[in-house]
Amino acid sequence: MKIIVCIKQVPAKDAPLAISGNWVKESDIGFEMNEPDRFALEEALRLKEKHGGEVIALSMGPERVKQTMKEALAKGADRGIHIADDNFFQLDPLGAAKALSAAVQSENPDLILTGLQSDDQGFGQTGVLMAAELDRPHATIIMAIEVADGKMKLKRELEAGWFQWIECPLPAVLSIQSGINKVRYATLKGIMAAKKKEIKEVTPAAEVTSRPSHQRIEKIYLPEKTKQTQFLGGGDAKAGAVALAEKLRTEARII
Repeated sequence: MKIIVCIKQVPAKDAPLAISGNWVKESDIGFEMNEPDRFALEEALRLKEKHGGEVIALSMGPERVKQTMKEALAKGADRGIHIADDNFFQLDPLGAAKALSAAVQSENPDLILTGLQSDDQGFGQTGVLMAAELDRPHATIIMAIEVADGKMKLKRELEAGWFQWIECPLPAVLSIQSGINKVRYATLKGIMAAKKKEIKEVTPAAEVTSRPSHQRIEKIYLPEKTKQTQFLGGGDAKAGAVALAEKLRTEARII
């Protein structure tokens, strides 16, 4: 199987974010692999170990993205494809999907895996739109993959603790749910081997990066911390309990 895993580099969770215009000030923060994409990468590596083939890490962004791609190579990916674009964060999900889809056309993979959503913007649309661009079947929130006879049996997570088993033909695009597996660490041997693995750099077509966006970021700001104190019941414990229960039911909606 030839499996392509879409990997996004995002600001580290513990990074002290500072706002610069309509994006974060990148010079002051560190970056890491998007957490949902870690599970997608791990699932791709497990499928390769079971069925053979190769795993290709695909990412888009400036030169710093290659560091995250090298992490994927150290864990077991065979090679990488880097879509070099300094302004990738300005693309809407459709623009990103078009750029990613164009980069994999010549590879003709059996399977494309994405994380369910990104930690920074969280749109959760890229995998679905890539499937539409490539005209391939797609399934989301995948919790298990079984491959046999040119098709897949997939376990999908639904609401309220329910799951769904479906069949899906190959080739396909899947969005992987976090927690599907236990993510491995890169070994020293893997880190050394990654230095010799290829990262192919491609440039996105101008019609993709310059196309009008269907959405734009108006403002980015840090959450404002506020607090408000209310005294309920006027000193009457019973009246206070009734008032509290009513607020939990009508305002907080937790009972």
